[in-house]
Amino acid sequence: MSAIGLTRGPRPLTQRRWVDRVAGDDRSAPIRHVDVVLFAATISLIGLGLLFVYSATRKVPTLDSDPSVYLKKQVIAATVGLVAMVVLAVVDLRRIRGATWLWYGIGILALALVISPVGSFAKGAQAWFQVGPVQVQPSEFMKLAVILALAAVACRDGGALSGRGMAACVAVVGLPLALIMLQPDLGTGLVFLMIVLAVTTASGVRARVLVGLVIMGIAVTIAAFNLGVFKQYQIDRFTSFLNPDKGAADVAYNLEQSVAAIGSGGIQGRGLFNGVQNELGYVPEQHTDFIFTVVGEELGFFGGVLTIGLLGVVMWRVWRVAQLAGDLSGTLCCVGVLAMLAFQVFENIGMTMGIMPITGIPLPLVSYGNSALIGTCAALGLVQSIHMRRFQ
Repeated sequence: MSAIGLTRGPRPLTQRRWVDRVAGDDRSAPIRHVDVVLFAATISLIGLGLLFVYSATRKVPTLDSDPSVYLKKQVIAATVGLVAMVVLAVVDLRRIRGATWLWYGIGILALALVISPVGSFAKGAQAWFQVGPVQVQPSEFMKLAVILALAAVACRDGGALSGRGMAACVAVVGLPLALIMLQPDLGTGLVFLMIVLAVTTASGVRARVLVGLVIMGIAVTIAAFNLGVFKQYQIDRFTSFLNPDKGAADVAYNLEQSVAAIGSGGIQGRGLFNGVQNELGYVPEQHTDFIFTVVGEELGFFGGVLTIGLLGVVMWRVWRVAQLAGDLSGTLCCVGVLAMLAFQVFENIGMTMGIMPITGIPLPLVSYGNSALIGTCAALGLVQSIHMRRFQ
């Protein structure tokens, strides 16, 4: 398949000349194997996200009365994220892997500090550092560090996890997960559980060990609820989709408005900047967790299909890179990134429609959020690096 990929039709002359000048005659040169489709889909989603964020926030009151303040912050985050993506794609994958435990240690330190007096409390959780006008959420960057660490542990066992290797994987995820539960942030914690489940499955763990891991994850979640780790309103949000009519009044209202906003868009939508629920601010957190309601109300079914389709393209390309990766570590890293993206997409869109718990998970590359956007771009940069060096 790789040979076919190298000879599939002529490239445009200008592109061929530019690549040839950079790569010379080396057919395995990384620059020759950039996944253009993945890059284009990522850029398209970021662009749509900027549009939806502006639509959702242009009438939100701000201290400086600037209707585009959220848009400006998101543009800066997108710029930083794209730079991070390019840097990770250009840097030799061996250097990225070599720094795995350094980044993991820095991430653990950041998670420990964020729940100390240094951290900032907002929206029911102490999960951010306030750096001037910007909030930095370390758990978003910890996702990539955990993916790299899990791949390193699995590769140490040669791909078939032993009991000791499985215990190491649980420890790698368990430490940051415990710190995240202390914030508390259930949504992000669930993402970490999906990552470890996917990576250990792809590494060839035995079925009974996998079942034990799932049971352990369920037990930890139930214990967190029963031990008072989460506040009652967070539990109400998480369980509201099971019986919305008997949930807390504010949770039921939020869910009702979300579903109404998406349904009112119909096939073609009400038109950009013309959403009633959006204009009147009926849907809570519409620029972050509930950004898909803007898509559904203003661009309708077609806009939803376009957004989900682009997200599907990104995930498909990540899956393709996992299959084409030149070594097990690259495959497992891609599987971890895919699990992170797939769960967040399904959970975020599902909760806006009332079929999944409301957990506060952003829609990748689309929702407002500096740390989430930068972290996702960095993860996709790692995938690009694996794709570009699959022949080396």
